Amino acid sequence: MVDSNQFDKTSFIYPQSRYYGEVKPENLSFNVNLQEFAQRTNIICNLETNGKLSPEEAYNQIKGLWKQLKRTKKQLEISGS
Repeated sequence: MVDSNQFDKTSFIYPQSRYYGEVKPENLSFNVNLQEFAQRTNIICNLETNGKLSPEEAYNQIKGLWKQLKRTKKQLEISGS
């Protein structure tokens, strides 16, 4: 059973926005990945700002996330238009 307090913390830390684009399975899947990219990038930026990560490490982690997002886009065959 999930504690409601734990659910509130998870929703606060990892919010998800409603999707308003063209509703297709590949678009919805990509949107989930895009939101995760944004959340993780924000966390990495905060860690770097607070001195917990070096600028180089933050850059490398974000670069890795970007490559992962690009692979997802290609796998889902999302067009650039």
